[in-house]
Amino acid sequence: MLWQNPARNTEAPRERAVTADPNTPQTIPPGSLGAKLPSPERRDASTAAVEIPPEQTGGNRYVGVELWLHRITVLMFGLVCAIVGVLLVILPWRPEWTDNHLLMAYPGLRTFVSNGFVRGVCSGLGILDIWIGFSEALHYHEVKHP
Repeated sequence: MLWQNPARNTEAPRERAVTADPNTPQTIPPGSLGAKLPSPERRDASTAAVEIPPEQTGGNRYVGVELWLHRITVLMFGLVCAIVGVLLVILPWRPEWTDNHLLMAYPGLRTFVSNGFVRGVCSGLGILDIWIGFSEALHYHEVKHP
């Protein structure tokens, strides 16, 4: 049996390309569909990334009403995350958390919910929810038209 160096195995097609800009959209044809990739001898930096025609990139941009609906959706998501997060941070430490009509019928569940660890987990989820809401709002950006 002959030993083969795995570094010299050129039969497996490369399906990942590296670009300098992480926001560059790429379509990489899967090898299982019989896509023709450049031969390993001719592969260089210019053929490593698959180019997308400019007319295909225009389909993922929001324009007109879609743009405003997208903006409102992002705003509402951030607002709902912030409100739910603040409620989850404050409400577990209030008396209404355990003294309500829903938990009066279940004393075991009431004892579990009044545990400090459960209250802390709920507050931690609230902080995480606030962080997600503000992160989505701060990292929102629109695709610029050329």
